[in-house]
Amino acid sequence: CVKMGDTMKRVPIEKPPFTLSQIKKAIPPHFFQRSVLRSFSYLIYDLTIAFCLYYIATNYFHNLPHPLTFLAWPIYWAVQGFTLAGLWVIAHDCGHHAFRDFQLLDDNVGLVLHSALLVPYFSWKYSHRRHHSNTGSLERDEVFVPKQKSSIKWLSKYLNNPPGRVFTLAVTITLGWPMYLTFNVSCSMLWTFSSCQAKGLAWHTHAALPHYNSSEWDWLRGALATVVDRDYGILNKVLHNITGTHVVHHLFSTMPHYHAMDATKAIKPILGEYYRFDETPFVKAMWREARECIYVEPDTENKGVFWYNNKL
Repeated sequence: CVKMGDTMKRVPIEKPPFTLSQIKKAIPPHFFQRSVLRSFSYLIYDLTIAFCLYYIATNYFHNLPHPLTFLAWPIYWAVQGFTLAGLWVIAHDCGHHAFRDFQLLDDNVGLVLHSALLVPYFSWKYSHRRHHSNTGSLERDEVFVPKQKSSIKWLSKYLNNPPGRVFTLAVTITLGWPMYLTFNVSCSMLWTFSSCQAKGLAWHTHAALPHYNSSEWDWLRGALATVVDRDYGILNKVLHNITGTHVVHHLFSTMPHYHAMDATKAIKPILGEYYRFDETPFVKAMWREARECIYVEPDTENKGVFWYNNKL
């Protein structure tokens, strides 16, 4: 496996010496089984936490000394936001038919949860399925598509500095998601900001990962280059470990989230150099990727392969 100090080393671009079926054989079969009781237990847990936070905020915050109110509400927004993000992970499982064996149950639960979170369930489900079918492709992926240097707008040159990165990160984090829900487009289509163009709506970016055009892309290579797994510390539990198990999720998207950690451990020996786990604190990593991953350019020796760069 790749050592911690080698996380920025580029992953191999050659076709993997293993197949998807060989990866699957390394995973115990029961990891693919979906339990209605266990799935609902995570759902009830998240709903309970969200309700308790709401109850505390609405019933007790007004009793706080006036200056503390201005501190309490932003903290509540952040904590409740992460809690609801964890709830969205469960809704996301429903969209992948990873909640229970019955598709109708998955769709009903997913529709209710997504609607409560102001996410259109079925349109998201279908567009997200296309994303999973075309990850790593510069021509067919849905959202996480970086720009090539020739497509970078002139404004990006003036934002490629610390103040500009702070601004673009703030825009991406605060406006990217609602604009995606409203217009069903990535922020690379909405703004000329450099980090938006590189990242779409989530921090899937990493300088060690390649992208491919149609001459070299295939599904397995694209899935392996979708994202590096990351450590979000205490948020790992809140977000049901989705950030640390995203590679196995893209390989086997119908696997429930509560088996993904053990499944990741099982496939690491098979994936070898094709797997990356980055332990960089996520805030530091976000800044690093905003600085280094502005656009993609062709590999000088391998046709159809593209890597991130930041020279404007």
